[in-house]
Amino acid sequence: MTYSKEIFNTAFQIMDSRRREAEATAQRHTNEIYDKIPEIEKISRKLTACSLGAARAVLKGSNAKEELEHLAGISSDLQKRQAQLLLEAGYPADYMEPVYTCAHCNDTAYIEREGKTLYCDCFMKLLIECSCDEINKLSPLRLSTFDTFSLDYYPYDTNTEGVSPYTRMSRIFDYCKNYAKNFTGEGRSLFMQGATGLGKTHLSLAIANEVLNKGYYAVYVSAPTILSRLENSHFEYNSNEEEHLMQTLSDCDLLIIDDLGTEFQTPYSKTAIYNIFNNRILKRKPVIINTNLSIREIQDTYSQRFVSRIIGECDRLEFLGKDIRAQKA
Repeated sequence: MTYSKEIFNTAFQIMDSRRREAEATAQRHTNEIYDKIPEIEKISRKLTACSLGAARAVLKGSNAKEELEHLAGISSDLQKRQAQLLLEAGYPADYMEPVYTCAHCNDTAYIEREGKTLYCDCFMKLLIECSCDEINKLSPLRLSTFDTFSLDYYPYDTNTEGVSPYTRMSRIFDYCKNYAKNFTGEGRSLFMQGATGLGKTHLSLAIANEVLNKGYYAVYVSAPTILSRLENSHFEYNSNEEEHLMQTLSDCDLLIIDDLGTEFQTPYSKTAIYNIFNNRILKRKPVIINTNLSIREIQDTYSQRFVSRIIGECDRLEFLGKDIRAQKA
């Protein structure tokens, strides 16, 4: 794992907060029950005494088995009586027990498996979530929805190729809604291309909004910003930062790369963008790439290998129309 120390600390703090909240709630419930059903408080004291007796029996060694079986029987009867009293009073039998977010690790972040102490799956997912949140701090992920996308700005008249921008964009709009509706964290990537101001960013963010609402992790980055950040980390020999960013870009459920082709072109940036895309394809994790460049320009700017990957792995959405921002202005 190459997550930063800050991400680990944030994730551990969240786990600790979850555990404390669950245990505090259980204690409030326990105090409530003790006030309303005094017999249960007596039962709890007897259960504690049974536990202490079992510990003493183990330490004694002799005849421990018989004593432990006797105490286990008493404990079982007490627990049944406690559950009966709770149910009769209208409470669930486990009302005084902590309800942890994760039943596997009880919100400790650790599990025991085959004699080894490992990070729980819930903690690994939390690391990804915290990393995505860190990258998305300044992103507009939730600013666009399908409801705020209007087809009124696209003309019905056909262009020189006999295609109506309104008809094309209606199909793209419907495609994007279905893509978001059926999103599973795997599947085809999208290559959105067209001139500035035609709605590429709006629709990709609308997809991300739906994906986030379904509980998946989405990351939005502009190509100039993320590639500059990666390159600075690389040449400042901050390998932890570079690896952390690359892992998050690879592990999130949906990655949106906006404004591809507007970044400062360097050998590093060209290699990095291919590696990000290729790593996600190998993991069957989708990418949405937005660009003003044509396929020919992508090939001239990057490589034939990158174009080949895009053609083979992406559904291409070619946006048509006139700059909506200019029309609104």
